[in-house]
Amino acid sequence: MDINALFTDEGLRAFTATVRDQHVRDAQQYGQIADIVRRRLEQTPIEGDRWMSKKLRAWKVSRQLKAMQKASGEAASKAEALYATYKNEVLELPQRRAAAEARKLERKQGRQATLGAAVAKSLDKTVTSLNAPAGQVPGAVPQARPAEFVTPDNPWNQWPMAAGGERPTSTINDYFAKGQGQ
Repeated sequence: MDINALFTDEGLRAFTATVRDQHVRDAQQYGQIADIVRRRLEQTPIEGDRWMSKKLRAWKVSRQLKAMQKASGEAASKAEALYATYKNEVLELPQRRAAAEARKLERKQGRQATLGAAVAKSLDKTVTSLNAPAGQVPGAVPQARPAEFVTPDNPWNQWPMAAGGERPTSTINDYFAKGQGQ
């Protein structure tokens, strides 16, 4: 047998099919022989036998042949398992790895797209809510406001309140009185 042929799909398939068929035939023969031996020993008395001696002796001998039958059946299944394992672990491995890599890349791109959309939505929401005037619903179109002037004669209203004030400051010009100075 060419050992290099075992490392191809057709070569290993042929080898395992041959081995499997041989073990299946052996298992059938062992089973038939076990039945023949058991029946013959049950009918053959030996001097000094008691009531169940023939059947017990027949069972003990045929049990060994049944064990051989079982072992051959398991060897036939192991031959099939050998081919299936080789095909799964060696022949199909590159395709499975390529498919897994493609799924991994797809999931990564999906996560990046989702993350990008979430960041954009969060930034849009933040900008919208920070630029919205007091009393206006965030996300709504701002309405034109009348011009506001800070009167220099009332020092308490000269500067807007910082945290918790009546209205948030929207520009740096709100901190300085308009119309004074330069």
